[in-house]
Amino acid sequence: MADEETPVIEFVPIAAIDPAAVEQLLDHAFGRDRHLRTAYRIREGMAAIPELSFAAVEDGALLGTIQCWPIRFAGDDGVDVPMVQLGPVAVDPARQQGGIGRALTAHALAAAETVGLAEAITLIGDPEYYQRFFGFDASRTAAWRVPGPVERHRLLARGAGVPDGAGMLGPRITVIA
Repeated sequence: MADEETPVIEFVPIAAIDPAAVEQLLDHAFGRDRHLRTAYRIREGMAAIPELSFAAVEDGALLGTIQCWPIRFAGDDGVDVPMVQLGPVAVDPARQQGGIGRALTAHALAAAETVGLAEAITLIGDPEYYQRFFGFDASRTAAWRVPGPVERHRLLARGAGVPDGAGMLGPRITVIA
């Protein structure tokens, strides 16, 4: 029997992938109406953070992607906290349940640590999954507002810089004076 090489999943910057292929995967994973979701409205108009956005590729085939976005928390008390929104994590439906999404998330979070952007990360997702594997929870998000509907228990955050008060999540727009 010949010695067969097992395909290896590689994580590459999402910028190395054809944007049309990324969009097709996202449509396949989440539906064409995904742009109407609250998570998309929170980061509206922002470009993904290149250092935190990756693709999972095996033998040249796109299996999954993760993107992270610059957002902000505008506190009712005047505090303005730069944050990172993690997601979407998209995996080809034929390859789901194989750990690709978890590996992509771990890769993005490790990159966030490396570049100093891990102090305040938020996402909208399954609390049991993201708590168990990555330490996200909803303990500080109860008074947060978002530009659309959200199931409160799914609005999660992690990091020492996560604000614990009332305020609004939205795009991080930096004005240069």
